[in-house]
Amino acid sequence: MQNAIAIRRAQPADAPFISELILNVAHYFSSGSNGKVATWFLDSVAPLAIEGYISDTKYNYLVAHSEQGLVGVIAVRDTTHIHHLFVAPETHRQGVATRLWTRAMADALNGGNTDGFFVRSSEYAVPVYTRFGFRVAGARSEKDGVAFVPMRLELPHELS
Repeated sequence: MQNAIAIRRAQPADAPFISELILNVAHYFSSGSNGKVATWFLDSVAPLAIEGYISDTKYNYLVAHSEQGLVGVIAVRDTTHIHHLFVAPETHRQGVATRLWTRAMADALNGGNTDGFFVRSSEYAVPVYTRFGFRVAGARSEKDGVAFVPMRLELPHELS
């Protein structure tokens, strides 16, 4: 499947599909026993909000497509902060996140990032970010039922 994936910049027309993908995996980062996700988070991934990120020059928003349709998204804000990284469950462990991250990281470095990267990872995604070279940078936190672990990726001195 990995060879059949195309990565491109997101377009405003992708927003409803991106929103649907994120909502389909929201249970992976909900800390509540009822599986509910905070209203502020749901609002932040609504199609209109996603359109705003795509149109905002502070964000590099990329999508991964396969024959199945949209299978992954990544958004990096200000070349340093991973804002979104979500992959469709049926394509987990098939290299989609790695391909998205590799492209987004290259874009960020080409865009002048010398500060490294930061993410508020779901507990579920900590192993993925660890494989990318990130390290836990603080204690697990929670905001209205959304749990996250702050993580940081330092750049090698020759890149910074």
